[in-house]
Amino acid sequence: MTPVELSRTVLGAVRRAVEDGELRVAVPERALVTVPGPGGCGDYATNVALQLARPAGEPPLRVAEILRTRLVGLDGITDVTVTGPGFLNISLRSSASTRLVEEILRRGPRYGHADQLTGQLYQLHCPQDVRAVVVTDVVARLLRSQGALLRSSCEGPPLPAWEAVLGVDLDLWRRSGDPPSPLDVNIRPVPAPADPVPLGRDAGRWALLHPAAHDRPRIGDEHLVQRESNPLFRVRYACARTRALGRNAADLGFSSQPGPLVSRATTVDTAGEATFDTAFESPAPSTSHATFDPPSEPTAVPAAAAVLLTALADHPRVLAQAAAHRAPDRLARHLVSVADAVLPFLPGVLPLGEEKPSAAHRARLALAEAAGTVLAGGLSLLGIDAPEHL
Repeated sequence: MTPVELSRTVLGAVRRAVEDGELRVAVPERALVTVPGPGGCGDYATNVALQLARPAGEPPLRVAEILRTRLVGLDGITDVTVTGPGFLNISLRSSASTRLVEEILRRGPRYGHADQLTGQLYQLHCPQDVRAVVVTDVVARLLRSQGALLRSSCEGPPLPAWEAVLGVDLDLWRRSGDPPSPLDVNIRPVPAPADPVPLGRDAGRWALLHPAAHDRPRIGDEHLVQRESNPLFRVRYACARTRALGRNAADLGFSSQPGPLVSRATTVDTAGEATFDTAFESPAPSTSHATFDPPSEPTAVPAAAAVLLTALADHPRVLAQAAAHRAPDRLARHLVSVADAVLPFLPGVLPLGEEKPSAAHRARLALAEAAGTVLAGGLSLLGIDAPEHL
């Protein structure tokens, strides 16, 4: 179950509670589903009970309990816990991770694209400034990813290098040499202190897009260095590494297949640590050494994989928010988070030494490929190349 599907499930619970007379409130258009905050638990959390409490005339904890009873036991949900003033913390079946990877691989670079803005026309207009033009170009891409119709324009014609090197594409100036009718400027980030063109397309665009619109960007060679300190390098390197794993797996004679990330045979030692068939570990209570067979879909997910799955599941929400707030920096920072989550996961994907490829290896490879798909799709929306090799 993806966050979008879970949000719809939560709204369905609200709707049934209203229809049954337990809540007297208008059903909201959407329910925000996020990763649990401090004090939370489970896979996702929602504040919908707090949102509905005042219009419903009920305490938040009462609303939360009404919704909890309607969510527990639904397909894909194993537990719902109320924490704090009324947050609903939702735990999903472990097979949800398999479905998430399947969805990402099925949709490819369009994972996270939506139709919520279908039929809505947006006019973007920016000053004749290189950062404003690049930001407008990417905001247009983000809005189109959510189904919107776009027209973008500039107060003056973009310089030839902005199009030739940075790859900007503003509709009205490309279609006509005549200035468009006067429009209000609605994209105006803090201008860059220097010309980003010498950095080239990828580094130049990243330098302009990674900082928030109200922050002054840094235009320097730090965006070109191939070091861990360079966020752009980490994102592109992580993307290239996921693709290299696919080639390496093919050389070993196996391919990806979404499924459980841990093998069925698990050894538990006297310290209570369950060691799977690679370096992944997950705690399990035990007082003696034993070997057991978990269910066909193990409930334990390796810690590195759990962090990565959370980041991937959040991608549709990030795209929607980046489009709604006209903030490409949100997507850029999210890609850094995905890269930082996938890099620690990659060493355990392929078999080690004389180890034979297993179903768990195929599942980990599928997760790595899903991460690479999200990174490549996000970089494409930013107008930045996603390399096969780096």
